[in-house]
Amino acid sequence: MKNKRTVCLISGGLDSCVTAYIAKQLDYDIYSLTFSYGQQHNKEIQCAKKISSEINSKKHIIFKIDLNIFGGSSLFTGEFKNEKKNISEIGKVIPSTYVPARNTIFLSIALAYSEVINAKSIYIGVNSTDYSGYPDCRPEYIKAFQNLTNIATKKSIEGNNTVIKSPLINLSKAQIIKKGYNLNVPFKETWSCYRGSDKACGKCDSCLLRLKGFKESNIKDPISYESFPEWYK
Repeated sequence: MKNKRTVCLISGGLDSCVTAYIAKQLDYDIYSLTFSYGQQHNKEIQCAKKISSEINSKKHIIFKIDLNIFGGSSLFTGEFKNEKKNISEIGKVIPSTYVPARNTIFLSIALAYSEVINAKSIYIGVNSTDYSGYPDCRPEYIKAFQNLTNIATKKSIEGNNTVIKSPLINLSKAQIIKKGYNLNVPFKETWSCYRGSDKACGKCDSCLLRLKGFKESNIKDPISYESFPEWYK
């Protein structure tokens, strides 16, 4: 039987959810990996559990690693500095929500897991078009990590490389949402807000980019918001 195992990073957010459904459509045996890394709330982790169940993951690991020991991100403190920002400014500077080396840490752990289960690939929902300016979401970053992957493991030395798949990296948020809609992604089970209350705030970078994508795709966002930007109404 052909090996179709893949490790899929699922955060509970919109992008990772669509990425997981792309892997599902390609009939992979999905081994889901979610990180509890010291973020202020666990709502996105609960969403990740639902998504993992929806795609019939073979296994779902919640990997605990406390990056808050280092600090360096407002995702740990909840003291966000980016509210009431014009959406056109998003991505021009690296925001306070950036977590130092987060994707490098996550992909390294995913690579170790993929070697143990002999997975052929790792799926990650990074995006460099409509995003907040994180340096570890760019195509050159994924290319560099792939180069590392090709020489970093016993499996790769034996000629069995693990491929990093980032199918959303050059898509706009609207294109991602349309792709997810066509794949019947349950957007109501996803969480993008930097806060973990009952409703999304509608003010943080992540909420603004999500709302922009739904508006441009002419698809209704099924989650509830505390408020909406003027341009969305």
